Amino acid sequence: MTVFILVAGAFTGPYVWRDTAAYLAAGGADVRTVALTGLGKGAGGPAESVDLETHIADVLAVIDRAVAEGGGDIVLVGHGYGIHPVLGAADRRAGAVARIVHLDSGMPRDGVPALAAVPDQRLREELAEGGGWRTAGELPPPARDGWSRWGSTAGVSEAALDGLTALAAPQPLGTLLQPLRLTGAAAGVPVTGVLCTGNGPGIELVQLMVDLGEPALQALADPRVTFFELPTGHWPMLSCPAELAGVLTEAAAGGGHRLKAPGTAGPPPHLRPFLLDVPERPRERTGNTDLYLPDGPGPHPAVVFVHGGPVPAGARPTPRDWPTLTGYARYVAGRGAVSAVLDHRLHAVTDYGRAAEDVADAVERVRADPRVDGDRVALWFFSGGGPLTADWLAAPPPWLRCLALNYPVLAPLPSWGVPDARFRPVRAVAHAGSLPIVLVRAGREMPEIAATVEEFLTEAARCGADVEVVDVPAGRHGFETLDRTAESREAVHRAVTAVLKRLERGGPTTR
Repeated sequence: MTVFILVAGAFTGPYVWRDTAAYLAAGGADVRTVALTGLGKGAGGPAESVDLETHIADVLAVIDRAVAEGGGDIVLVGHGYGIHPVLGAADRRAGAVARIVHLDSGMPRDGVPALAAVPDQRLREELAEGGGWRTAGELPPPARDGWSRWGSTAGVSEAALDGLTALAAPQPLGTLLQPLRLTGAAAGVPVTGVLCTGNGPGIELVQLMVDLGEPALQALADPRVTFFELPTGHWPMLSCPAELAGVLTEAAAGGGHRLKAPGTAGPPPHLRPFLLDVPERPRERTGNTDLYLPDGPGPHPAVVFVHGGPVPAGARPTPRDWPTLTGYARYVAGRGAVSAVLDHRLHAVTDYGRAAEDVADAVERVRADPRVDGDRVALWFFSGGGPLTADWLAAPPPWLRCLALNYPVLAPLPSWGVPDARFRPVRAVAHAGSLPIVLVRAGREMPEIAATVEEFLTEAARCGADVEVVDVPAGRHGFETLDRTAESREAVHRAVTAVLKRLERGGPTTR
């Protein structure tokens, strides 16, 4: 028999597991829900006396009771904040735990408090500053319309949201501020991640981040780590309890998707060859920018290519040497325009400000080059570089003849919290005026990214923006190195032709 020990997230208690626990029990499992002190079983003393260690002790007590009763293999399930006391307890009872399940939760590290995992960046700042909460020793639960600051409520019924709000309890502040202490004793315990794609990345995006070399994520490619997806928001025990119970049962049996470690199946997707056989061209490297020059004296129009991300700071090669960027650059230079490819400092979702500075600086250097016609420039953005288009959409300069986007992220993903409101292309497109936009849409896009593209196109249609969509129906995110098909090659030809057409002499220079 499997013993599931379920630990709820912030502000909540055992009641959130009611339906999921019933489904698990009906399948023959022993299900135990942990009542965390101050949340599920009364305060048990002043709020300031309750911290993360208190909650770790709560989980340990349930583990020890299950071991004493000889129930079976123990599977610890931590939802959101709940993964912190789960990991703390597993570290001290590693020999007793068969599996740890991260249910729509992060990857806490030794010495880092749960505060770091709060999804809303502004709320993190408010909590760090303390304010009146420092005196009270606890954080009041969200109002009914405030739960989204802690995770997407997609799929949660109105009645369930009412119940969640009515039963919520204040969160003792010490549970968020006290650092988690781990010795590494539980490193060998198998792990499962259940990703709720209505609230954060799915398996495909996690694999992409692993492929990019993000150091903190390399452990996810261990064969002892499995993944499942649920197409719902942050509270699957409320939105799809039967499906969650099924996933937990499969996880306990060792099922799930396993990620590929970089290099085990050839080059990672972003380092595979470009889909077109484009002749090599000389390039000039200055600082963080490479120039690919066309034949003839010029001045020529220019296309500046802006990579996506976030990309780990230590990733090698850097994006300007990735085949997609160099392939486009050589192809465009061969068709008569200067190509510029730059590295920028988008290493985390909090880095869009400095990445935007890098892009703006590079654009001005390119425009100032005597071989470039500074009044005929296009900017071409990829993937997670999409939010950087917001500045250019909000106030297009007269020399910007076209803005292109390939499989872009065009609104903050739910897991990003609330980044700078400046980087929201969905809002900025209303100010684009007559700026031509070429958008390359992958038909097999990751759902969480596809949703932002559709939101952008809906807003663009509403405000009458000039958008040409180049569809790649069978294409995936990063199709230029993943899908070497006639359809994909034709899409590249169409997109490049559309951009270069906007750079022809005599085109509009004012908006």
